[in-house]
Amino acid sequence: MTQDVPPRAPGTRATGRRRRSDAARNIELLLAAARTLFDERGADVPLDEVARRAGVGNATLYRNFPSRGDLLVAVYSEEVDALCEQGTALLGTSPPEEALFRWLDLFVVHVATRRPLALAAISHEPDDRRGELADRWHTVMRSTTAALLAPAQENGAVRHDLSAADLLALTNATALASADPSDAVRLMHVLRGGVETRSSAR
Repeated sequence: MTQDVPPRAPGTRATGRRRRSDAARNIELLLAAARTLFDERGADVPLDEVARRAGVGNATLYRNFPSRGDLLVAVYSEEVDALCEQGTALLGTSPPEEALFRWLDLFVVHVATRRPLALAAISHEPDDRRGELADRWHTVMRSTTAALLAPAQENGAVRHDLSAADLLALTNATALASADPSDAVRLMHVLRGGVETRSSAR
């Protein structure tokens, strides 16, 4: 006599797709909860509270993010990716000059508001890992800036003697010198006058 086998839940047969989908959803919940709590209370918020806010167990949190540093790096890396995706989207939706300066406004606000998170993320890592992470984040930001700068220069709207590294250095300095994000954007608009060819030609 054969024993009845209980039916599998939909989506779990052969590939375990349900399990993978649930795991991905848990990671999204944890990252969203961590981002909110880091904003509200800083990077030292208890990790158990992140799990509670996400609605998952502590075991799920530590399985995906074994340390605070892992969670901080994941949150900040996701924010860098989202920022650069916004820059890429601007390439297809705005004139080259406006796309570049809208990106720089986004970037200066990011630096002004997210620098503490970035510093907290790398502070938990060994020295060699810190350099690797910083290089990775800088590379993707520089690549996005370069992709937006080139069309603006080809249009003759922006000085040809500027590099992506120049713009990022100027933007970083502006963010660090600003009182708040709105002040950073205001100063970027002042800085724009020295970057545009039309302004310098007046």
